[in-house]
Amino acid sequence: MRQSVRQPMRHQFIRQVMLSSTICCFLLGCKTTKTDETGIGQANAQLEANNAAPQPSETPTTPDNANAETAQAILKKFDFGSGEVQPGYQQITPATIYTKERGYGIISKSPVQAINREGADALRSDFVTSQAPFYFAVDLPEGNYEVTVLLGDLQGISNTTVKAESRRLMLEEVQTPSGKVESHTFTVNVRTPRIGAEESIRLKPRENVYLNWDDKLTLEFNNSRPCVAAIEIREVNDVISMYLAGNSTVVDQEFEPWAAWGQMIPRFFKPGVVVTNYAESGESLKAFVGEKRLAKILSVIKPNDYLFIEFAHNDQKPGSSHVEPFTTYKDMLKHYISEARKRGAIPVLVTSMHRRNFDEQGKIINTLGDYPEAVRQTAKEEQVALVDLNAMSKEFYEAMGPEKSKKAFVHYPAGTFPGQDTELEDNTHFSTYGAYQLARGIVEGIKKNNLKLADYLRDDVKPFDPANPDPVEKWQLPQSPDVTAVKPDGS
Repeated sequence: MRQSVRQPMRHQFIRQVMLSSTICCFLLGCKTTKTDETGIGQANAQLEANNAAPQPSETPTTPDNANAETAQAILKKFDFGSGEVQPGYQQITPATIYTKERGYGIISKSPVQAINREGADALRSDFVTSQAPFYFAVDLPEGNYEVTVLLGDLQGISNTTVKAESRRLMLEEVQTPSGKVESHTFTVNVRTPRIGAEESIRLKPRENVYLNWDDKLTLEFNNSRPCVAAIEIREVNDVISMYLAGNSTVVDQEFEPWAAWGQMIPRFFKPGVVVTNYAESGESLKAFVGEKRLAKILSVIKPNDYLFIEFAHNDQKPGSSHVEPFTTYKDMLKHYISEARKRGAIPVLVTSMHRRNFDEQGKIINTLGDYPEAVRQTAKEEQVALVDLNAMSKEFYEAMGPEKSKKAFVHYPAGTFPGQDTELEDNTHFSTYGAYQLARGIVEGIKKNNLKLADYLRDDVKPFDPANPDPVEKWQLPQSPDVTAVKPDGS
């Protein structure tokens, strides 16, 4: 059941550059303007009115050259900084603000600075940085894109975390010493709700402001000193897609402080695998079908791709989406499995993690009934790989204990976040720490099942023991700018 603390704040960075309060346009020195919570369309219109014309070296996206690009593999190259521009690259300076006409650019409410070290290498000798998170957005059609970023400073240290779209973690923490500029590559999915010419996913109203659905790729550069020297974006068609079907415990949560394992798991993969997360808060197996989310996945999934399926929290509740665990729930799971297999894809079942509910002895109380066991039985009957996140979460929570385990969930005193005037106490939805640990559990399940996906895990991926999770005191992930005190659907 939805338990809202207050109405959600619209995007403070991307979706609306200015909230109902006045925010100066630091980058261009424009006049202070007010706007209400109307989303990126009006925010972009305000930006465009304040922006100068595109720089001479830029090639704005027009219908003609956009069609020419999609006829071939799309390749976009950007050189960040105020120094010499690498041939074949578009220059990005703090004045290169995103506009619809330009089709790419920086989005930030805080000052962004260009630094030029005047070296011989045009790509590595200058860069853009900021003391606050900033975004770079590029209009792109639906597809998979290999993104290579050059990060670092020839005369200083840098520390950069990269997220994509709706807070998908791509690069956790890239620290470069003074004098070093490093290249890092990851794969991102850009998607649309459209299914063919006449069908579309039935998005919930709140999803209309999600970065996952805005026909562009948005990259967030965060941490103590993000230094971005260049970005290259290349369309790729030969990657393995890991499709996710699930609810609020899986979804790319749009706003802090909420998080789910689906948006953390991209960080663990090298190029060659792309995570495509169609999960949404409040979903059940039936609703996922009824809203055509499954139809969308089935329209794009290809042989040797994977479909990870995790439901239960909402399926067990009374109402039109309710299914009984050992009958209709198993039947629905088998429908997903069958449809994936018809397309040559590989289904994987995931048992739902426990809610945070302890007994007097510090042991987890099962609030999910027979649904996890029904998933285990279905995996055996259908000979499908099983990731038992339910069992791992029990070990994880109990290892932390009743009090400390709050750190894995959204438990924060009033006033922790902007607009949060009441305490947040949620024993279903996760903090970034909790979501990250559960993502590690999914990775461990991938390895245990000897899935081909394991061949693409990054070299720094370590074994995960849920009874010995990362020390919460030493773990941190830079917070994204957009925050809401509204609890996601589902409980």
